[in-house]
Amino acid sequence: MGILREDFQKIGGHDPLYAPQSKEDSDIFNRFMLDGVEFVQTWHGCVYHMTCRGSRRNTVDKAKNIYEDSPEWLAQNQRSTRNFIRKWGHFVMHDALMKPIVPPKYDIGIILDGKDLIEALEPWCSAIYVKGDYSEYVTKEQPNTLYDLRERIKPFDNEKNNEILVEVGQPTFTQQDYQIIQQLTQIIKQQGQPGRFQLGNMVMEIVQMNEYQNTLINI
Repeated sequence: MGILREDFQKIGGHDPLYAPQSKEDSDIFNRFMLDGVEFVQTWHGCVYHMTCRGSRRNTVDKAKNIYEDSPEWLAQNQRSTRNFIRKWGHFVMHDALMKPIVPPKYDIGIILDGKDLIEALEPWCSAIYVKGDYSEYVTKEQPNTLYDLRERIKPFDNEKNNEILVEVGQPTFTQQDYQIIQQLTQIIKQQGQPGRFQLGNMVMEIVQMNEYQNTLINI
C-alpha cells in the first residue's frame, strides 16, 4: 500500500484499539474509503510477505513450526476481530479485488433474557441489556478492549433508548439466529423500515435508521 503521509495523518493514523496487530489494516482501509481516498490497484507489483518472521508463525511465540499460527497470534487475532466488530458492526468485508465494503453502522441494542449468550452477542451491538449478573464477563473481557464494557452492558430493566432493538430469547436462540445477528447491518440496509418485525426466533424493532459509519473515520 502506498499513501501520502498527510492522508494517513488526516484520519489519525492506526487505531490503537488493535494494538499490537491484526485488523488494523482493514480498519484503516475502511476509514480511507469513507474519507474519499481513491483506491488504485496495480497488477504489476510484487511484494514479498514473509509471514514466518512475524508474530503469526513465530516459533519464539510457541508456534510448532513456520507453517502453523502461534498461540500468541491466534489470541490477538481473536481480540482484534471482536474489537473490529464492536467498532464497525460486521466482519471485515471486501470485494473480489480486495476493495473494502463498509455496510452502515447502526445504533443497535440487544435485549437478552439471560447471560449465557453475552460473550457471543456483546460485540455485535452498541449496547446489550442482560438479565442476570454479568460482572464475571466484564472482568474477563475488559482487558481485551479499549471500549468501556460498563457502558456497553446494562441491566435488563435499564431504559432502552437505542434506535434499533433486537429481543433475544436465550432458550430459543439458534445458530441460524446467530448468523442473522452477524448479517444484521446488511439485513437492515436492504429490508429495514420503521416498525416491529419477527426476525428468525427474535423480534426487531426499528425506530430510526440513522447511519454512523462516517463518525468512525477519525480516531
